[in-house]
Amino acid sequence: MSVEPEAPEPRWAVPPVGGWTADDLDTLPNLPPHTELIDGSLVFVSPQTVFHERAIDYLKWQLQSLAPSDLEVFREFTIDVDLQNRPEPDVVVVRADVVEGLRQTRFPAESVQLAIEVVSDESLTRDRETKPVKYARAKIPHYWRVENHDDRVVVYVFELEPSTGAYTSTGIFHDRMKVSVPFPVDLDLTAITARRRAADSQ
Repeated sequence: MSVEPEAPEPRWAVPPVGGWTADDLDTLPNLPPHTELIDGSLVFVSPQTVFHERAIDYLKWQLQSLAPSDLEVFREFTIDVDLQNRPEPDVVVVRADVVEGLRQTRFPAESVQLAIEVVSDESLTRDRETKPVKYARAKIPHYWRVENHDDRVVVYVFELEPSTGAYTSTGIFHDRMKVSVPFPVDLDLTAITARRRAADSQ
């Protein structure tokens, strides 16, 4: 009678004293895709929902089509906030001059004009509380938070207030979103949750 070999136990990286640093994300082996660094700790993403995927796709391609030539739009790309924080916004708009090559894995926070987070159940506190504080401290001028309220998209828009160094709300958008900064944008938010039908592609 043969004995089935025991499955190996997962090997978790043990953080050094003081936690991981931003550079470690590029060198630690076997990290899951889209791992973030928040306060020196590794944060792994949960399985993504249809809403999350559609919202990111829609915003990325719409913004890319509207952005001026001196800006570029990326999805799920890390930014260097400080030594112990390298978050990965779901969509990020950066100055085109910081895009140095095809092997680049991160952008400096000072190059970011807009960070967007699409909220999931497990990221709610990070996206509403933790990340906005860090983005504001890094002086990222614009932050959008996208949420699913009863299968309808709601976008909360924030702008950095120079005198306080904190974000202030400049709008809450349902169905349609129209803003003038960081560049003119007019979006049909219902397109994110509209049911896709086979007939639509014919």
